[in-house]
Amino acid sequence: MNIVVAQSGGPTAAINASLLGVYKQARQWPDVNTVYGAKNGIEGILKDDLLDLDTYLSTQEAQTLLRQTPSSFLGSCRYKLPSAASQPTVYETIRRVLEQHDIGAFFYIGGNDSMDTVDKLSAYFAQVGCSIQVMGVPKTIDNDLVHTDHTPGYGSAAKFISTAMMEMIRDAAVYDLPSVLIVEIMGRDTGWLTAASALPWLNGEQAPHLVYLPEVPFTADAFLADVRRMQKQTNTVIVAVSEGVTLEELSAFQSGDVDAFGHKYLSGIGKCLETLVKQKIGCKVRSVELNVLQRCAAHFASDTDLTEAERVGAAAVEAARAGATGQVAMLQRTGDAPYAVTTACVPVCEVANHVKYVPRDWINQEGNRVTEEALAYIRPLVMGEPALHTENGMPRQLRIK
Repeated sequence: MNIVVAQSGGPTAAINASLLGVYKQARQWPDVNTVYGAKNGIEGILKDDLLDLDTYLSTQEAQTLLRQTPSSFLGSCRYKLPSAASQPTVYETIRRVLEQHDIGAFFYIGGNDSMDTVDKLSAYFAQVGCSIQVMGVPKTIDNDLVHTDHTPGYGSAAKFISTAMMEMIRDAAVYDLPSVLIVEIMGRDTGWLTAASALPWLNGEQAPHLVYLPEVPFTADAFLADVRRMQKQTNTVIVAVSEGVTLEELSAFQSGDVDAFGHKYLSGIGKCLETLVKQKIGCKVRSVELNVLQRCAAHFASDTDLTEAERVGAAAVEAARAGATGQVAMLQRTGDAPYAVTTACVPVCEVANHVKYVPRDWINQEGNRVTEEALAYIRPLVMGEPALHTENGMPRQLRIK
């Protein structure tokens, strides 16, 4: 038989390491003839747009470059799979394409919405008596998948955010005058990424002075009071805020547009708070939106993240080899001193469309900082720097030509 792997959702610095894990482990499966990659996620299967990964990944050099290449090597999509009852032809097309290529197992690397696809497709195959296995491989910088200690992609994004925060701390300290710096960080429903902005505290930094996550209520009055209080202690107040934080005044700074899954495009809270500070406090203020930089900053990726991403991809293949389907490979923490993880699989129906939030007791009572428990959880995930292969002073990257 053959297998096929695809990538979906937002890119990360580690998603290609998971692709590498699937590919290398599948190449150890004696019954597998061809390892296909579907371009642009499930859309590539619907369009029968598959490529033989041996063409790109058969050499050690190519595999090394793939591991350090950010974003989705195969391309991605935001395609929401409809229900089989409402549009059965979509499922019939997927099944036909897979059977035409003698596909025995399909591996989908992605986040929450991608796991919804895995759930629907595996349920459909079970319903119609199709033997094609469907397995999920977790990926998301948001770190919001349930039943896993953390998700591949998060550690590298957290490393970039904490590093960028330290650099902004140095920059903001140059001038001896009252100022406020507001840093907007990704995180639709959860504050895992914003929590990582506090890692500089481990290196003796006082900033960021205020950290706001969407898990707790947020008001303009409380924010302004926090800033004024901090201004009595330091000239430069640095604020980290999640894009998922809600505020009545925020609507004027957002487009209101939504993606295929109905998710709103959220950026704007940083500029909104900048305007509030300018109007109500009147000091020098600037907002910085890290935006897509935090997703694919592979030049300073976490080696722990890349290693675990590859490992979880391989674990999904091994589970399928043992007969599993409709499952997601997960990381489970087994120790903190020293840090250690193992892999396991859970039913995808228990993962899809569920959200893992930052525990409330990892946020202080005032809702404007995170606790030592949060930092202890994140710290091991950002450790290690992979050897970076460069050309002309820039990282080398693998791409489909």
